[in-house]
This record gives sequence, C-alpha cells and structure tokens, in this order.
Amino acid sequence: MTSRHAALAVHLLTATGAVFAMLAMLAAVDQNWSLMFLWLVVAFAVDGIDGPLARKYDVKKNAPEFDGVLMDLIVDYLTYVFIPAFALFKSGLMDGWTGWFAIIVITFASAMYFADTRMKTKDNSFSGFPGCWNMVVIVIFAVEPNFWVSLTIVAALAVAMFLPLKFIHPVRTERWRALSLPMALAWTAFAGWAAWVEFHPESWALWGLVATSIYLMLAGIAQQVIPAKAG
Repeated sequence: MTSRHAALAVHLLTATGAVFAMLAMLAAVDQNWSLMFLWLVVAFAVDGIDGPLARKYDVKKNAPEFDGVLMDLIVDYLTYVFIPAFALFKSGLMDGWTGWFAIIVITFASAMYFADTRMKTKDNSFSGFPGCWNMVVIVIFAVEPNFWVSLTIVAALAVAMFLPLKFIHPVRTERWRALSLPMALAWTAFAGWAAWVEFHPESWALWGLVATSIYLMLAGIAQQVIPAKAG
C-alpha cells in the first residue's frame, strides 16, 4: 500500500464515524438507549484511532484534497454533542424546562467551542471542557442522579468550556500519558460494557465508568495545580 492509499484509507475510516452516528441516531429515535450508546462507543473508538493514523501517514501531505480535521469535527459534533443531547432530552432524565435548558446550552455552547481557534493548548491538551458530552451523558444514564444534579453538571461544564481549565487528550497529552491512555481504553471498555448490560445498577461497569470518567475530567486540572518536574 502506498503512502497515498494509506492516507486515503485513514480518511475513509474517519468518515465511518458519520455512519455510526446515523446508526446511533436511529436507535435514539426508537429510544433504544443501550444500542445508541454502543454505536457511540464504536464511534469513540474510531475517533481515538484515526488521529494517530492520520499523523503516521501524514494525510495533509499524502491526501490533501480531503480535510481530515474538518471531517473529524463534523463527526465529533454529531457523536459527542448532538446525539447525546437528544438522548438526554428524550430520555426524561432531565424533564420539563431542565431538558430544554440542557439541549439548548449543550448544542449552542459546543458549536461555539468547536469553532474556537484557541481550543488546543501548547501541550496538545484542550483549553476548556472539550464538549465530550457523550462521556457525560452516558454517566448520567448509568447513575441516574436527581435532575437538579444533572442540571448543575450540564451548566458547570458548559461554563467550563470557556474557562482557562486544561482537559487532557489521552493520546496527545504527553504528561501522565502512561496512565491517561490506559484510563481512556478502560473508559471505552466500561462504557461498552455498561451499555451492553443496559446500565444494570449492580454491574461493576457502572463504577468503572464513573471512576475513569472522573480521572479523564480532572487530570488536566490536576496538572495545572501540580507542577511538572524539571528536566
């Protein structure tokens, strides 16, 4: 396989995320939340793989006619933002005005964030909460907190999108990557497991999902507080 063919294959892989988004949306319309999240987990896994492959095969050089960054953002908005917001609204976990508040704030703030040219930090982390609402909403489905708790979480994270808080990229943020990458892989496994067992309250997957989510959410902020060792 030539470098050009490999680069084109990476673009095709990224584009499959749109197909998985559609499959997730069809499941969401039927309120088959477990199946919806399973498709979103597949899309999440693809998103974790295509970036390193794009850099390995230098898609900007070898297949420049396709904008992989733009394609990735389109798929991410569907799978990270739009579909999870729809599920949160239709599930009844945030009922009445709180549901309307959630979908308006999530979709609007995320559209602004995804277009923000300042979203990446020098160490390839994210500046502000990076709109990973799929990770947030699946935890809400798993734990089913009081809607006031869900409302507080949504409002706080929407504000955090535009605050100078660091959120790690498990693959690209070098500091603590030896821990962060396994945590991201574990989150993917726990998320798939939790969806597969339809969020059974006695499943260990739920606790694993919560624990790994807390790490991935707070690791970047912890790095801001804890100074890196010199050298």
